[in-house]
Amino acid sequence: MKKLILSMALIGATTLAFGQKKVVRSAEKNFKSGDLAAAMTDIEAASSDPETGSDPATYLLKAQIETKMFGSDSSNTASTVETGHDALSTYFKAFEMAGSNKEDGVGEEVYTDDMPGVPDNLRPYSIYTLKNIAFDKALERYNDDDQEMAYEFFDLAGEIDLTDTTVHYNAGFIANELGKYEEAKKHFGYLLDVEEYNKLTVYYLMVQILTGEDKNPEAAYDLIMAAKEDYPDDKILAEYEIQLLLQLNKMDEAMASIEEALKNDPDNAGILLRSGYLKEQAGDMDGALEDYKKSVVADPEFYDGNYYTGALLLEKSREIVVELGALSDEEWEKRSESMNKESNSYYEESIPYFEKALEIRPDNTDIMAILYQVNMRLKNEAEMEKYNKMLIELKGTNWQENM
Repeated sequence: MKKLILSMALIGATTLAFGQKKVVRSAEKNFKSGDLAAAMTDIEAASSDPETGSDPATYLLKAQIETKMFGSDSSNTASTVETGHDALSTYFKAFEMAGSNKEDGVGEEVYTDDMPGVPDNLRPYSIYTLKNIAFDKALERYNDDDQEMAYEFFDLAGEIDLTDTTVHYNAGFIANELGKYEEAKKHFGYLLDVEEYNKLTVYYLMVQILTGEDKNPEAAYDLIMAAKEDYPDDKILAEYEIQLLLQLNKMDEAMASIEEALKNDPDNAGILLRSGYLKEQAGDMDGALEDYKKSVVADPEFYDGNYYTGALLLEKSREIVVELGALSDEEWEKRSESMNKESNSYYEESIPYFEKALEIRPDNTDIMAILYQVNMRLKNEAEMEKYNKMLIELKGTNWQENM
């Protein structure tokens, strides 16, 4: 009797197991036929059963069903992305249950290469199928000017493959444009880990985020030093390095970097300007003026070069006036004429630099006011009136009170 009872129990267990496997087969059939709602109902039932729910193949099939649901949803909204993430989580679960082995069994099926472009029934519906569908949806959203959703789909594709440089560049670029700076840094960071990838543009963008958004010049400088190991001759990296050294008040290191950079790029207007700035800070006014002038020769349309040259010429004139005021009456009588003449010569020399700066930025009222004051000092009444009219037009009749 006991044997009979035991046999009946075994028969019942076998029947139950067979029934659940039948549900899995039904899910697979509905998956292939495209009845995804029925397939999901079946697979949910199978995954909650103790036996079929412990089989990684059950979760692989569930992930495949979710992937096909993800692909068939043409709305491409946040709910679509959520379905994609559900599929990804299920693939990861199936892979883990299968022993995290890409070389055998379910683990190998999870990571089978996709075959886009073939008939749907021939696609493997692996994790890479999910990635490719997400990439296509990202492009569709990007082309429709939906940057937010384009990023979400690129981000999903990027979670699947950390080495896909196209996916991560697109994701990082869009995130940066959207002001999602942490997300941008995440994707750019993946790109920096890809050894053979040309990282220059990524380094530029990362430095801009670290300095502009994060206000972290120390981290930006460290990144520049790493970048220079890969690209030691890049001129833009050299400029970033100098700019950051100045920002970090590392003047000696900045000057050493400037001197080295000018050996490789002697006509770089930006570096010449920074060289002049450092010399000006150190009190070498003549050296600074020489470098500022060189920056304008290198690039006549360089606003900062023109402005800094004009400003330093006015500063040299001011120093003469201060020195003149400190002279004794006797010395003043002897030297005032020659010193005033020298002072005015600096004013005259500054005019073409400020005029060029105004040509580059024609609405800059500060430069108009400087030119008005310079011409007033030199008694150029026609020029004074020209700038007065310009300032009245832009700032009103009381422009001098508003400057």
